[in-house]
Amino acid sequence: MKATVNGISTYYEIHGREGAPWLTFSHSLACSVRMWDGQIAAFKDRYRILVYDTRGHGESMAPGGAYTLELLAEDLFELLKKLQIARTHFVGLSMGGMIGQTVALKERALFERLVLADTGHAQTPETIAQWQERIRTAETKGMQPLVQPTIERWFTAPFRNSEPARKIAAIIEKTPVAGYVGCCHAISKLNTTARLKEIKGPVLAITGEQDAAAPGTRYIGEHVPGAKLVVIPQAAHIANIEQPEAFNRALREFLSSPASARA
Repeated sequence: MKATVNGISTYYEIHGREGAPWLTFSHSLACSVRMWDGQIAAFKDRYRILVYDTRGHGESMAPGGAYTLELLAEDLFELLKKLQIARTHFVGLSMGGMIGQTVALKERALFERLVLADTGHAQTPETIAQWQERIRTAETKGMQPLVQPTIERWFTAPFRNSEPARKIAAIIEKTPVAGYVGCCHAISKLNTTARLKEIKGPVLAITGEQDAAAPGTRYIGEHVPGAKLVVIPQAAHIANIEQPEAFNRALREFLSSPASARA
């Protein structure tokens, strides 16, 4: 399905039981709703699930120019408003986690429970330079040269030639250059470090043990008041795909623990 929100056409899907608590998933850079297929299957019996393609990705519109995390957060906020979703659990991985933090710092009441997976809270001069290099590569050579280096960052060596990893590689290659570049600009300006203490309510920080972003996710787990941290062995950046059973188990336990009024 598509909806016009915040000036663009946004692709989304709704799965699961009508009347159940809402559970929204937000994907990483250079992915789409399809990275959540395993979670849709695992959670649709208990939740009403919303997945959507971030601006510039999948079947959503990919306008040119630099995006900001505030813009991406506004896209999500407007989509939830359009769909009359007043309250939802939220799971964001990597870029999705950055969007989740941005929304939570502005409209925390939207999220019942917040899951920040394989994500960070700030960029360093070194990572900013890496983002600038990726932007140059996409703009001059397209997405194909970015596929293999991305897969090597996202998955551990034994998993990189698996069928799930190959499917993700195909999604990376098909990501619109304008959307990839726009979101790289947004990610390169991430800096929520000083405000993490303002994020209230139940929060789960979850990371693959071998993810290069793991230190950032650990920091979130240690500095958001009352947050829970889960580290998944034998997984890198896209932990929900590499170790789906462990990821789903941690998510299920977090959503269904007694402190949650609706889960």
